[in-house]
Amino acid sequence: QVQLVESGGGLVQVGGSLRLSCAASGRTFNNYAMGWFRQAPGKEREFVAAISWSSGRTYYADSVKGRFTISRDNAKNTVYLQMDSLKPDDTAVYYCATAPDVYTIVDNRYDYWGQGTQVTVSS
Repeated sequence: QVQLVESGGGLVQVGGSLRLSCAASGRTFNNYAMGWFRQAPGKEREFVAAISWSSGRTYYADSVKGRFTISRDNAKNTVYLQMDSLKPDDTAVYYCATAPDVYTIVDNRYDYWGQGTQVTVSS
């Protein structure tokens, strides 16, 4: 009932920036949260950031605090991830996700997720 489409990934050098977008469509609920997780080859999926759709409260993984910023546009049903000061360890496929609440996303559990967008940071 929910479709998520990520965009904005690409190749950047260390210290560069990217802005990811996630457009949501289908049935949504005001009390649901949205966020981002990532997966690199040979690694477990990792929570990146989450935002409460209604309140705008945000949560971040320790590894990205101070460098990434999550935001949302309620009118456009879109969530963004601004990534600055990128490091090689940020290289991964980034997925947009939704869940009943932000705590679920922080715990790496999701109801829906998109196809992902590749982010590659070269050193």
